[in-house]
Amino acid sequence: MPLTADNPLNALVLSGGSAYGLAASDGVMRCLERHGIGLNTGAALVPLVCQSCIYDLGYGSAAIRPDAVLGEAACEQALAGTDGRSGNIGGGTGATVGKLFGMGRAMKAGLGFYAVQAGPLQMAALVIVNALGDIYDPGTGKKIAGLMNEERTAFADTRKEFATLMAVQNTGTNNTTIGAVITNAGLSKAEMGKVASMARSAYSRCINPVGTMADGDTIYAVSVGSVPADINATGALAAEVMAAAIQRAVLSSQITDREYLSQCAVVPAKK
Repeated sequence: MPLTADNPLNALVLSGGSAYGLAASDGVMRCLERHGIGLNTGAALVPLVCQSCIYDLGYGSAAIRPDAVLGEAACEQALAGTDGRSGNIGGGTGATVGKLFGMGRAMKAGLGFYAVQAGPLQMAALVIVNALGDIYDPGTGKKIAGLMNEERTAFADTRKEFATLMAVQNTGTNNTTIGAVITNAGLSKAEMGKVASMARSAYSRCINPVGTMADGDTIYAVSVGSVPADINATGALAAEVMAAAIQRAVLSSQITDREYLSQCAVVPAKK
């Protein structure tokens, strides 16, 4: 929030595991403390870590989730260098989309990473796509993942199903698309809040429906540099890069139906 203390953040964690995944931040803090990274309070060095998690306990084993050991290892890897992979890795391992009628008609998604440079301005986006809605390519309008028909032979349209149901059924709040845009633009905390708001438009371009009461979407915007930049240009670029990351998250994570269904406790869906 722009009105709170402007303490620099030491780490941002995006994970699976629902609330259990918060244990990963404990390991991240241990790693940062060991490397002498954190806020010196006078009494102790306190690493400042922020985390968001997706709910993915319905895919694979609900007993397998991030812990402090994994968080510590991930932090060490991050300090060693950037990992630009996308797909069924990290927090995207259990991500799925198109869950209006449950896991039996949903599809696999995952983690997406994309980065660009425009002159001296750099912008990267990282996102875990775990949405209730369907995923589209904003350049073509083509659906690339989401709700399937009952036979899993073709796509169904979540928007049309909404119009029929007039309510979200049996979805709870188990959908969350979480992401971050990271730039070297020298913008203030309040200005980065605006960049996050503009980056949010990428969700609307790629996910439909989006922002429902069954979704818990989050976007962080982080500045790691001091390059002079126009806030409007920076926000517009953030949205473009986030949209590209969403595409990568889905396209690099797609697996066969046999593989997908083997990881789900599937109950035949009925309207």
